[in-house]
Formats: sequence, C-alpha cells, structure tokens
Amino acid sequence: MKKILLTVASLALVCACSKQKANDEFVVEKPQVKVEDGRFTPEVMWSLGVMSEYAVSPDGKQVLYTVRYTDMEQNKNNAELYVMPVEGGEAQRLTTTAQSEFSPVWMDESTVMYCRGSQILSMNIDSKKESVVAECERGFEGFKLAPDGKSMVYISTIPVERPDHINKLYEGLDKTTGRINEDLMYRHWDNWVDEIPHIYYVTLTNGKADMDNAKDILNGEPYESPMRPWGGTEQYNYSPDSKTIAYTCRKKTGYDYAVSTNSDIYLYDIATGESRNICEEIKGYDQNPVFSHDGKYIAWESMERDGYEADKQRLMVMDLATGEKTDLTAEFDYGVSGISWTDDDKELLAVIMYQGTLEVFAFNRDTKAIRQITAGQHDVNSFQLNGNTIVASQVSMRYPATLYTYNLNDDKAEGKKVSTFNDETLNQVRMGKVEPHWIKTVDGKDMLTWLIYPYDYDSTKTYPALLFCEGGPQSIVSQFWSTRWNFEVMSGAGYFIIAPNRRGVPGFGMEWLEEISGDYGGLCMQDYMAATDWAADNIKQIDRERIGACGASFGGYSVYWLAGHNHDVKGYNEGRRFKVFLAHNGMFNFEQQYLETEEMWFENWEIGGPYWERDSNPKIKKGFANSPHLFVGEWNSPICVIHSEFDFRIVASQGMAAYNAAQLRRIPSRYLYFPDETHWVLKPQNSLLWHRNFIDWFDTYLKK
Repeated sequence: MKKILLTVASLALVCACSKQKANDEFVVEKPQVKVEDGRFTPEVMWSLGVMSEYAVSPDGKQVLYTVRYTDMEQNKNNAELYVMPVEGGEAQRLTTTAQSEFSPVWMDESTVMYCRGSQILSMNIDSKKESVVAECERGFEGFKLAPDGKSMVYISTIPVERPDHINKLYEGLDKTTGRINEDLMYRHWDNWVDEIPHIYYVTLTNGKADMDNAKDILNGEPYESPMRPWGGTEQYNYSPDSKTIAYTCRKKTGYDYAVSTNSDIYLYDIATGESRNICEEIKGYDQNPVFSHDGKYIAWESMERDGYEADKQRLMVMDLATGEKTDLTAEFDYGVSGISWTDDDKELLAVIMYQGTLEVFAFNRDTKAIRQITAGQHDVNSFQLNGNTIVASQVSMRYPATLYTYNLNDDKAEGKKVSTFNDETLNQVRMGKVEPHWIKTVDGKDMLTWLIYPYDYDSTKTYPALLFCEGGPQSIVSQFWSTRWNFEVMSGAGYFIIAPNRRGVPGFGMEWLEEISGDYGGLCMQDYMAATDWAADNIKQIDRERIGACGASFGGYSVYWLAGHNHDVKGYNEGRRFKVFLAHNGMFNFEQQYLETEEMWFENWEIGGPYWERDSNPKIKKGFANSPHLFVGEWNSPICVIHSEFDFRIVASQGMAAYNAAQLRRIPSRYLYFPDETHWVLKPQNSLLWHRNFIDWFDTYLKK
C-alpha cells in the first residue's frame, strides 16, 4: 500500500509501491492518508475513493459497487469491485487488477457479472473464481441481463464507414491522417465520430454467451443507440417476460442529427427482429424506458420541444395495450430522471432537481399524487429500489459519492449512511461550513445562493471571496461533488465561495429556467452581480475589495461577460466589483462559436439562429449582441484563461482568442492549455496542475 503524507501544498510518498511495473500492469491501491493540518487540498481530494456504479442483489441483502483510486505518480486510476451488506458493515474486495471493472450486475445471490477490458466476466463471490462470459474485439460499454437469465443485451461499437466516392480517394494511402467530411456531426463533445454505439442481443447457455450469433438490434443502421455522449445502459431495458427490448435512439445522422434533439423509444421484438416507434409524435428527447413489473406499462423521460435540450423532462407512462400516454408531471413544475417502478407498479420513483438539491420523489400512477421521500443538504444522484429499500448514491459539497439507504415510505428523510470507504480520510479534514441563503434579485425574486465558508473561519477576520459561475447554462448549483469545481478545495485555500442559482438553472420551476435562453447578458448576469453585492454587504467577514470570479463553459462565458462589465460599480474601489477572473473552456466569440461547435440545436435555441440572419430577426440580433468579445475594450482586471484541445463543444480557439485579447490590451493574464484534455480535466496530474494554478492565480491577486 501507499502511505501518503498530505500537507497544505505537498504530497510526499512515505512508502512507495514498486516502479518496475509498466503502467498498464500497475495495480492502484487505496492510499493511507495522513492530513497534517485538517486542510482539504487538491491532493487530499484525489486520494479519496470514487464510487461510480453499484447494484443491489436480487434478495436485497447485498450491494455490489466499484471504487476507483488514483496513483498520482503513475498518473493512473482504476476501479475495483467490492460487496457489502445493504444495512452496512464490512466491505469485501472482490478484484485486484490493473484494469478497471465496470457495469456490475447480479446473476443470482452469489454470482456477479461485470466488464473488464474486452471481456464480460462472472464471479462466485465466495470463491472469487472468475469465468469468461463473453469477449468482443471492439470491447463492451456495459450490458444488462434478461429477467429470465437466458440472454443479455450489451453495448459495443461499429465503425462509421466512408462513402464509396470518398473511400476511393484513400486507396494506397494507409499512412495519411487526412479526414474528408461532407456532412455535419463529424466530431462530438470530445471524440471524432469514427465509431458509434449499438445494442446487441445474445443468448446465454451455461453462463456463456453465443457471441457468434449476437444480433445487432439496429440491424446495421447508421444511428447511435445509446446516444452520445451521455447514454449508457439506462437507455434500454428488457420487458419482464424477456421477449422485448425497449431502447432509445435518435434515428438521424449528419446535418439532421446536428440540428435536432428528437429521439424516440422503440420496442424491439426479439422473436421477429422488428422495431416499432411508440412516441413518434413527440418531438423532443425521449429516453430511458422502464417497463412495469407486470409488463402492462412502460415509462420514460420525455421532452416536448425539438432542439431544446434543457426542456422539462416529463414522466411519461404508456398503457401498452391501448397506447394511451399519460404525463404524470403535467401539474409538476420540475423534471425527472432515473425512474423506477415500485414492486406493485402503483408508483414511479424519480430523482428531481428541487430547490437546490437532488431528491427522490414518488408519483402515483392512478391518482397523480406526488410525495417527497428524501430531503436534506445533499444530492441523491441515483438510486436502486429493492422492495421497500432504496439504495442511493449520495453526495454533498462536504463528501463524495457514498451509499445511503432509505425506506420507500419515508417522508422527507435524510437517509442512513452505509458505506465508509472514505471515512478515514474525511475524518481528518475540517470542511468549510455550507449555508443556504435566499436573496432578492434586481426584479424582487428570491434566489437560492450557497455560501461556503473558509475552512479555518474566524469571525474576527476578513477573507477573500470567489463568485462561482455555473455552466450549462441549464445546470443546477446543487450539493454536487466534483474533482474540478470543488468548493471545499476552494474553502481549504482560504476563500469564501458565493454560488448562486441564477436565472436559467433547473430546480426552481420552468419560468426561472427559461429566463435565460436568448438573453445571456440579461437577468442571469444581474443575478450574479446581486449575489456578489449581497455577500459583500451582509457578510462582514468578506473583504469586498478582494472578490474574484470563476467558472467553466457557460460559467466561462459569464466570467468573460462580467470582465467586460466590471466598471463604474458603486461601492467598490475603482468601480471594480471583481479584482481578478478565471475562465475555463468558456464561450468568448459567439460568431466564432456558432460555426465551431457541433450540437447546432444548442446554438439555434439559445442564441436564436445563425448570425447572418440577425438583421431580420431581433432575437438573433439580441443574442449575438451579448458576445463577450464585443466588450474587451472595457476589461480592467487580471484574467486567467484555461482551455483544452479536445473540447469540441467549445473549441480551444475560443480560449486562445480571449487570452490574446487580454495580452493585446496589456491586461495581466495567464493561459493554461491542455493538449490532451476535453471539456473536463480528467487526467490526475493535469487536474493537480489545474488546481495549483487556480489557487496560485487567485492568491496572487487576492492575498498578496
């Protein structure tokens, strides 16, 4: 094992593992951590285990889960499998490998299945003996076992084929790196679209998959299922009789795909190999189907409007005999995710973004009654229901993903914590206090703003503060835990954090959510200013002359926009509300962004359409008038710009343009560029550099 001594700024290896093994053979172990001063640093954060997937056993007594640990020296992490009693207790480690295990599934009370590399394996948890169930050269992205145990459905990929007239140009050029495209959606989020996921059906005999006869249920069609980039095994499900597979698919490619969010739910008949669309008349996202236990109903998440990716996710239920569809959220002002039927099929449970947290609600299929099961200063990210027991993956700003249990009949309960794999480390740190505040906006509405205190808070002292600008733009500022925007790391660095749920975030009703599209420089920016002024005026321990602003994606845009409107502000020295800025992967030039991004439906909905039509369309004209590059002449404070090469959502030229603008204006500025990262920063050492740069940048201008 590694034993790590973690101090404020350094990480020392006390007992290092062997360096002789190649990285791909290196087994990452759980580190032993000693925190010297109670400060939560980036190094401490990266020493924690990350739980991502879990599965409750058929008898409801055990939970199988993965935990990923990181070795910073090797710049590597991998996940291992563990099993523990649902009621809590000692966890048993099942695997010790250099590769990650994922997609855990129970076959029966003593046998589990999971993916590793290009294999699906099974294991008896008592003997820990592994057997290969299936192998696939292109690998697996996950799978589900049929209710009768006689088949499974897995995700793999197929290559995107060049058309013949293009393919002939490559004859004899096996070393060329050139790409020829004649349509849109040739790259998406962080990948070139060289392959697409498909769902395959395969029978099982004596624990072995008949891979030679696996069936592509899309029959080779050139469409994604599940949908990139977020879709996984939640986007398809078996019927209770194991005869039908419901799956999500947006049957579009190229230009049509790039401008539309219209996906549908299809029912695939295993016997005939035929699919039928059950929601063709619905024009927005339809996804994540779940059959009732009696097989009479199917439920799914449904958006009404095409092109609006942040539309309300309705809870749609269809009677399979009559085809009648019912929206159980018609009178409910919030969207759903992660739906599950109760055993008696009378209620459906779902995760709801609600008033600044993520909670589990229950919806009665017949009476339409709605009740709240969980409540607290936390986020229930996902859950699994077994009988009356709810096993949930739960986080807060003060702890990463942890297993909690609830009872189906709970009423706004806080839950019981059952997993403890991070307790030894978390018990050594002093987290900053987190407070919710409802403050008035410029138009008199109430806005939830989280206030996170410095970890070493002393009421007799003053501290610098950071305004956190959320991305999305339709993303809630909830009790999330992140290895990039981690509020407790910022607290550990000695800062107050002001985190408003400004206009445009979900969880506060549709009116609040929709007061942003087409008006990026409007009330949402006023909300940021109002939250900052409220904190400066009401929290006497915040030094109003030492406030910075930071954010990524739409949050990065927000930083650029605020930098251009940071003058002549009453109550602040030199009229500057913010003394320093940091923008990560933000939109800087809207005209540039419109033609560089890939999901064109987003730009068309949020900005209004192409800039060459602005003279004939007031909405488009207003949208492009909020582009931050138009206000560079007003910049007056230091700014740090961060961007990554493989961010195809907001490409790296946006960050480079912003940095160059600051340099040409002679504004103190810094540019951190990652040639191998995406819209996120995922590699361990890159993340540590990101955090060290973040803290150093703000310390330079707010502490020295």
